[in-house]
Formats: sequence, C-alpha cells, structure tokens
Amino acid sequence: MERRRPKNILIISLLTLSLIFTGFIPTGKRASEYKLRRIVIDAGHGGRDPGTVGKISREKDIALALALQLGKYINDLLPEVEVIYTRKTDTFIELKERANIANRNKADLFISIHCNATSGSQVYGTETFVMGNKNFNANFEIVKRENAVILLEDDYEENYEGFDPSSPESYMMFNLMQKAYFANSLSLAEKIESDFKTRVNRYSRGVKQAPFYVLWTTSMPSVLVEVGFLSNQNEERYLNSKDGQTYIASGLFRAIKAYKEEIESF
Repeated sequence: MERRRPKNILIISLLTLSLIFTGFIPTGKRASEYKLRRIVIDAGHGGRDPGTVGKISREKDIALALALQLGKYINDLLPEVEVIYTRKTDTFIELKERANIANRNKADLFISIHCNATSGSQVYGTETFVMGNKNFNANFEIVKRENAVILLEDDYEENYEGFDPSSPESYMMFNLMQKAYFANSLSLAEKIESDFKTRVNRYSRGVKQAPFYVLWTTSMPSVLVEVGFLSNQNEERYLNSKDGQTYIASGLFRAIKAYKEEIESF
C-alpha cells in the first residue's frame, strides 16, 4: 500500500518543531498550513455483514444512519470541509477498502462508526478507540469482532497476507504504522467522549487503544467510535430513536469542529 511520506523541513519554528516531535501536527506541513479539508466517514459493516445484532436492530443500519446525519451536519455547518463516505447505502465494503478510500482521497481525518455488544445485558455506554496495543487483552473481544468482517471477504487469506483476526499473534505487526498520528487521534477521541459525557448526557467508558485493522492502515488521524451497546435494551432503543441519533451525531460533529479549531489555531 502506498503511503504518504513526511517531507524534510529545513526551516521551522521551535513551536512547530515541538508539535511535530509530540506527533500532534503531521510532519511535512507547517502548523499554519494544516487544515481539516477532507474527512472520511465510515459506517461500519453493511450488506451481508450486519455487525452486531440486537433485539430490534442491526449495527450496520444504525452506523449508516449516524454516518449520513454526521455528514449532513458537516456539509451544512462546515461547508469548507469535504465529506467522503465509505458507503452511503446498505453495501458490503471490504475492510481494507475502507482504509484505501481514505488514503486515496488524502483525507485529513477518518472516523469509523460502530455499535457495541457484550454477553452482559447490563453493560452500556460509549467508548472511542485509537490505534494502539495498550490493554490489548482487555479489549481483544471487541477487536476480534470488528476485524472478523475479513472472514466474509473473498480470498481474504491472500489479500490480508495470512492475518487472522482471531489470533493474538497476528497483531504483533500492529506497531508503529499509526504512531505519527497518535496525538491527533487521541485529541479527537478525547473530545468525542467528553462531548458524549457533558453535552449528550451519555455514560462514557472512556478513550481506549486497540489494534483495529481499519485504524492501522489509514494514513491520517483516525478513530473508531462505539456509540453504545445493542446488547442493552435501553441503549438499543435510544440508538434507534430519532432523538438518540440526533444527539449522537451532534456530539460527533461538535467534537470534530472543536478538533478542527484546535489544529488550525497553531
């Protein structure tokens, strides 16, 4: 996969240099030149892959509704930002292709929207993931479930070079690919969970790290948002309601807007 490479910078302010070393501003751009011009919104699952299934709904449908609503808010309120969707209908998109869409379009931000599930019906809340291996064992069941879409693809063993989403050993290669974008990804993730907690009045389970394939292979700041648990009947009803989807999409929009303002203020 072709990736954008950082360019050498000969003359740069100490402030910008410090930001680059912390990973906050992508190398190859002066801080004053960095703008959020293009965002890819990924509605998780789709088509023959329903994602997690609740009593009354499927993850793929909720994710798509939220993705389209979030995109509308951005188009209406941040018209200078181009919105690209990995899917706009109930279509199956290969996991690798989701990242490829973002990379081909040289997106400045990638956000993947999902719903969660667990064996316990009392668990609820939102959580936002960035690429990383911290607390890998604790998050492995979620990682395995979201990456398992690979198994539905034709020739997946060849296309993913033997990667097995159910094998912990396969994740050993998930190391430095997203390191350059970690601080930006973390900043957005924190804003999302903060808005969910303080403005949307949702229970936030926090920002977490996990080696999701779609985050590992994107060449820009990226987050994966689990907006709630379909295994919890109260939360499932909320995520299927018009108000619930409006509030969740609004929270995502406000976080993206705040992130945009932050990175463009340097």
